[in-house]
Amino acid sequence: MLSTKAFRLFITGVFTFSSFAVLAQNQAEVWLTKADRSVLFARQATNLSFTATKNNSPIITVNDKETYQSIDGFGYALTGGSAQHIIKMSAPARAALLKELFATDGNNIGVSYIRLSIGASDLNEKVFSYNDLPGGQTDLMQAKFDLGPDKVDVIPVMKEILAINPKLKIMGSPWSPPLWMKTTYDARGGMLKPEYYDAYTKYFVRYVQEMQKEGIPIDAITVQNEPLHPGNNPSLLMVAPDQALFVKKFLGPAFAKANIKTKIIVYDHNADRPDYPITILDDPEAKKYIDGSAFHLYGGNIEALSDVHNAHPDKNIYFSEQMVVEQPDAKDIKIVNPVRRLIIGATRNWSKNVLEWNLAADPENKPYTDRGGCSMCQGAVTIDKDAYSRNLAYYSIAHASKFVRPGAVRIATNDLTDLPNVAFKTPDGKHVLIVANSGKNANTFNIVFNGKTLVATLDKGSVATYIW
Repeated sequence: MLSTKAFRLFITGVFTFSSFAVLAQNQAEVWLTKADRSVLFARQATNLSFTATKNNSPIITVNDKETYQSIDGFGYALTGGSAQHIIKMSAPARAALLKELFATDGNNIGVSYIRLSIGASDLNEKVFSYNDLPGGQTDLMQAKFDLGPDKVDVIPVMKEILAINPKLKIMGSPWSPPLWMKTTYDARGGMLKPEYYDAYTKYFVRYVQEMQKEGIPIDAITVQNEPLHPGNNPSLLMVAPDQALFVKKFLGPAFAKANIKTKIIVYDHNADRPDYPITILDDPEAKKYIDGSAFHLYGGNIEALSDVHNAHPDKNIYFSEQMVVEQPDAKDIKIVNPVRRLIIGATRNWSKNVLEWNLAADPENKPYTDRGGCSMCQGAVTIDKDAYSRNLAYYSIAHASKFVRPGAVRIATNDLTDLPNVAFKTPDGKHVLIVANSGKNANTFNIVFNGKTLVATLDKGSVATYIW
């Protein structure tokens, strides 16, 4: 909306594009979610204006002269179960859902990063790998490698997503190697037999190459999902010394030899064990092949990500998984919690991305594997035939994904106890500030940028994204 002064300039012909640019920088667009669900990630009709006015309210100072890490994106895991539900939708319904999730125009939320499971995760209907063999058989050269099950749902869904956003970043993570490579012929637990390190390396190489042939570029892989949690189905125990050995003697050299540019990321587990990635990165022979470390937050404190960054500031930090759930009939939406802990917490502690778990499930949170699959893992969207509803994970990611596009850089802000926040400068020169009101009351506060002040108010339990 033009101010009265700007309108007069416009109708008299004095108003220029440079005038409009200055005006745009003096106003902030606001997207809001309220705890009582009266507003759910909606653009507010009136922009807020920066002025020279000062008051006594708390201040969030945004300083784009002080920069931190660049951002790769925000999104979810596209589990096999997610893809199974999406592919069964009618073509028009599926197209509408995927556009809302992955396009950036209008009210679409612009998801820019996806995590895939290499083989099955615990949110597949059944356990599989890409080289399943009867007990006693082996395939050291991966001659029988086949993306088989993923060709039915994950791959066709990914092709439709990439048609909407060809620049989408994709991370692949294995839950278990083929059973014949393990110390126990069981999808749950066990360890990778040393004599199959080379065969498993070839398995990773084939995965990246075969997905590329399908038109699906894998930007990064993690070596093992939750390597210290062997009770999931599927899963694998992989201690830090073994992961270091696997990377430096097998996976790293094999990727280099095959000219594979896919990033290698270690750990991929909770923030309570920063020693795991640090000890691997302390090994210079392993470190030279590693892009960074990935984290979950089912244990530990998000600040541990900064501990790893400080120990090895030349290596990247990623946030690869967190389950975010709510009761389907919940009166309030507790959006402050995931935004404060993940969107704000992970990025303020150097993470280049934030991924929540997972993209889609049905009203019963199915499918999931038996003997250890997750029966409470709600999707960002719940799909019921062609209908879908949006859940807490949808809204929490949306507040960042739509505006903080890949290539954005985190910039400095002061963090207030009741108003946790984080800010970014986007590739097109815009500024994005995400604020959550975690206090017990509504909060009025000042956003100060380049000597000018914008006065904003947030109800308790609300989250807002400000863009200027």
